Amino acid sequence: MTTVAPPLWVRYLSRTGLFLADLLLAAVIAAIGWYAALEVSLPPGGLAEPPWQSALTGLALGVPVALRRHRPWIATAVVLIVVAFTLVSGVIPDDAVAAPLAAVGAVLYSVAVTEPTRRSAAALACSVAMTGAAVLWVSWLSPDPGVPPSGGESYGPLGVVFVSLVLGAAWAIGWTVRERRAWARRAAERVTERAVQEERLRIAREVHDIAAHGMGLIAVQAAVANHLSEQRPQQAQESLRVIESASRAALAELRRVLGTLRPEPELEPVPGLADLPALIERTRSAGVPVELAVHGTCTPPEGVGLSVFRIVQESLTNVVKHAGPARCRVEVALAPDEVRVEVRDDGRRPPPSPARCGQGLVGMRERVALYQGDFRAGPDGAGGWAVRATLPVRQT
Repeated sequence: MTTVAPPLWVRYLSRTGLFLADLLLAAVIAAIGWYAALEVSLPPGGLAEPPWQSALTGLALGVPVALRRHRPWIATAVVLIVVAFTLVSGVIPDDAVAAPLAAVGAVLYSVAVTEPTRRSAAALACSVAMTGAAVLWVSWLSPDPGVPPSGGESYGPLGVVFVSLVLGAAWAIGWTVRERRAWARRAAERVTERAVQEERLRIAREVHDIAAHGMGLIAVQAAVANHLSEQRPQQAQESLRVIESASRAALAELRRVLGTLRPEPELEPVPGLADLPALIERTRSAGVPVELAVHGTCTPPEGVGLSVFRIVQESLTNVVKHAGPARCRVEVALAPDEVRVEVRDDGRRPPPSPARCGQGLVGMRERVALYQGDFRAGPDGAGGWAVRATLPVRQT
């Protein structure tokens, strides 16, 4: 499973959009800070301070907000120093604390989004402490206790509570965004890992079925050739030809399966129902009489056809390896809503035990389970062995 990255222009627009949003927020905060500082510097008779000081106050609040995504810690430190200075000096009154709180909340949001919880929580505590201390200084420790330096109304402890709630809400929103992104990233990693495991399992099943069938035929024919090499050289040569054919077919299928692991796999058709006659012929060449009967004309999906082929292949491999002299019959029934497979032989074999249960039956059962079908394998009533599988076909 591969993850497709978004186009470069999409990522560029995303970064540009975020930067423009930060600039807009910084401009709004700077304008509010400039207006609040300008109102304080307007006595009844006119301007008492140069207007550039009010503009400088607004810029000092807005510029860190514009750069908060790139340097969140530096932006936080600068904003806290500016806010504490403007409140304590009376440049911005404590009843016009909206601009300072918006600036601190914006940088706290960025810290909570990008930094671990402990570090961002420490930044929150420091911000609440510095801003709250500045509000209390204006309220209780001004040179004239009855008149705050800004000349406005003093809120005291209520102001500290308000500051804590606003900054805590900004931090909580950033922390929630960070946790949701982390959860989404973990979920995507789990999905990718599960897809990789399923792909590994699929390749393992394919390799097992190919190798087991090919090596089973080769082992049987090699034993026959070794036994008849002196008495019946013609039959020994026929066994060697079967070995050559089976090994070439197995190597070709292995190359196809392993080719899917390359960055640019070679696209070759996967085995299906059309390849069953060739599979039956290879099994007959190993000395096992096999009959094939296909009922119906429906064409199943490629995945179902591959599963049917592998089930028949593994069943015939077990007949060659375990049933001894036996006759076998393969029946495939094609219906619009399902495909039924049955492989029966009349050979004699010992009953299977858990210690002797190999990967063949497990692989066949897993293939059927992928389509939520039914699979049964075991002795039949006539003394032989039967493998039956039903694979539902989903209509699209």
